[in-house]
Amino acid sequence: MEQLLTVKKGNSRTTKIDVEGVYYRDLNAQLRELSSKGIQNVQLLNVYGQRYIGTNLSQPMEIEISGTPGNDLGFLMNGSKITVYGNAQDGCGNTMDDGNIVIHGHAGDILGMSARGGKIFVRDDVGYRAGIHMKEYQDKKPIIVIGGTTQDFVGEYMGGGILIILGLNLSEEKTYRAKFVGTGMHGGVIYLRGKVEQYQLGKEVGIAELEEKDYRVLHDNVNEFASYFNLEPNKILEHQFIKLFPRWLRPYGRLYTY
Repeated sequence: MEQLLTVKKGNSRTTKIDVEGVYYRDLNAQLRELSSKGIQNVQLLNVYGQRYIGTNLSQPMEIEISGTPGNDLGFLMNGSKITVYGNAQDGCGNTMDDGNIVIHGHAGDILGMSARGGKIFVRDDVGYRAGIHMKEYQDKKPIIVIGGTTQDFVGEYMGGGILIILGLNLSEEKTYRAKFVGTGMHGGVIYLRGKVEQYQLGKEVGIAELEEKDYRVLHDNVNEFASYFNLEPNKILEHQFIKLFPRWLRPYGRLYTY
């Protein structure tokens, strides 16, 4: 595993690691060692399927990834920042507690599953069940912004947080294709730029027009999204958005025995 050290501005330094062919456990062991030594900036080159990058670090790091990381990128992450110059696979941000993940490409299924804090920004499309079981508690509120579109079951069983779908690759009059949007949703909110039909939504989901507080949420998060991908936020925000919200707090409460 080749390691090169370069000096950045100030007192911080960046560790560059070529991880081509490196077993994921060996890579993550080295990241934990670097974290324990106070290294704050790491660049990983030639990443190809290594899993759990960014997990169980003793202190937050900034990790730049060139290539395609494997499943569960940022699993249980607590304060680090990960930037991927490529695509990400399934489970990105799984049970994430805090931090920031920016993906300059596509992401796979179950993006942000059970996330309870932090932010995830994906430039392009994502797979199935994005935002499943997202939750929030007190000041913890996960946020996911997707630049493209999603597959079915986006926001499934969502219990909190903010999910923004921009559909930048859709034409003006085209409707999203995803079905079962928000099935089982009982908390949080989904903002959708563009059109969706009622039959595509879970029965637990209502549609509403945006209020002033919704526009503030969109403004802040779309501006941050655009800053990562060199886009013009005002052009994104000038289009119509709708808000999807849970109609009931406990949609399946009647099925419980207590």
